[in-house]
Amino acid sequence: MERTNEKLIWAFAKALKERRKVVGLSQEELAFRSDLSTSYVSLLETRNRQPTLTVMDALARELGLTLAELVRLVESNMDG
Repeated sequence: MERTNEKLIWAFAKALKERRKVVGLSQEELAFRSDLSTSYVSLLETRNRQPTLTVMDALARELGLTLAELVRLVESNMDG
């Protein structure tokens, strides 16, 4: 059974996009550095896909964060 949490998906997408912009990366550059496709990064930012832990870790590293720091950003978006 697939489980979804729209609030969590929204919070992750927001955190990803905001942090990407803070560090000055395009979707293309983040995708390249994370060994992902540009379309996949776009799908994450538009709430059309959910990342695995491995993907979250790769994205966090390229955004200058630890996985825990990325999760904290996501959690802070869930409060707002």
